[in-house]
Amino acid sequence: MAEIFMRFPKGKSKALTLSYDDGVEQDVRLMEIMDQYGLKGTFNLNSGLFAPEGTVYPEGTIHRRLTDKQVSEVYTGCGHEIAVHGLTHPFLEKLQEHTAMWELLKDRENLENKFHTLVRGMAYPFGTYSDATVECLKKAGLVYGRTVVSTRSFDMPTDWLRLETTCHHNDPELMNLAKKFVEETPQRGSWMFYLWGHSYEFEEKDNWNILEEFAAFVGGHDDIWYATNIQIYDYVQAFGRLEFSADGNRIYNPTATELYFQKPGSSAPADCILPGAYFEF
Repeated sequence: MAEIFMRFPKGKSKALTLSYDDGVEQDVRLMEIMDQYGLKGTFNLNSGLFAPEGTVYPEGTIHRRLTDKQVSEVYTGCGHEIAVHGLTHPFLEKLQEHTAMWELLKDRENLENKFHTLVRGMAYPFGTYSDATVECLKKAGLVYGRTVVSTRSFDMPTDWLRLETTCHHNDPELMNLAKKFVEETPQRGSWMFYLWGHSYEFEEKDNWNILEEFAAFVGGHDDIWYATNIQIYDYVQAFGRLEFSADGNRIYNPTATELYFQKPGSSAPADCILPGAYFEF
């Protein structure tokens, strides 16, 4: 019986993604740095908290939310994912179920109508949730919910509705983790580096250099897939739909996605199973 493990598109062994919250002015600079180095990520927005048009923030204000018009200008066609962050950024687990559902569904509806897309992911406001909150996500058609739990590992998620991260950008181990991620290769399975934060924190702590150093170091590597949260989720779900013969030596790909895999210990390039095709060992 053949044993295989997942590789990402084009046979890449590693994936890297970012996730940033609140829809603030500093996202513009963040996105410029991400784009410069080819990084991809997800921006989690509160559509009920866009700043009024013409807002002028007092000097020294760090948390400067974008207006509705600015949100459209910044994120439309940006090449990154837009996701739910709660309509008004509440503690979802403290709300009654119908109110929590409203926070999720209305935010999702607003964002879908604004960007003419489907919005299927989210980040928990304040990083807090309960089992009841997770059930609300399912009912709202959301397939993943990002927490603020940092594992300092690259393990693939086992619970997408309680999605853990590798680390926050202010983690003192950030560059050590980045070095391990870039310079080593997973022998079995695949790795995912998941970075999260709020872009206003870079201004607050005057440490944009942290992101610039990180992006320059991890960007531009042939064995890393730079993807949004939902792209990685969809690929992993598609891989999980592979069908195997009784002896495990014949594989069928019922999805519309090219899927890549490798045998343990193999130094050969990853094999690809085309949509609707079989692979035999």
